[in-house]
Amino acid sequence: MKKIEAIIRPSKLKAVQQGLKDAGIPCLTVLPASGSGLQKSFTKIYRGTEQSLTLQQRTMIICVVSDENLDKCVDTILDNGSDGQVGDGKIFIYNVEDAIRMSSRVRGNEAIH
Repeated sequence: MKKIEAIIRPSKLKAVQQGLKDAGIPCLTVLPASGSGLQKSFTKIYRGTEQSLTLQQRTMIICVVSDENLDKCVDTILDNGSDGQVGDGKIFIYNVEDAIRMSSRVRGNEAIH
């Protein structure tokens, strides 16, 4: 099993979510995130004062998938969450030792399906 953490633009969330659902990967967790990467800071006018901001607002999507679904999940996120521009985001992939569905105590791959 693999854990995928994808940091994307908030405007891409609905497209990524629908793409994952269409690919048969409907289970995900979504968190608001802010951070900085290769994208430069930007200025914003707030209450008449210009402010320089370095943290961009992003959305983090977390999916745990079987090894067989890893490439399908990553490709779906890339296809639906990227414009090919600096600031599109990042994808991180981790190994997952085990998963347990709390309601039925089912373990392993069965717990994530």
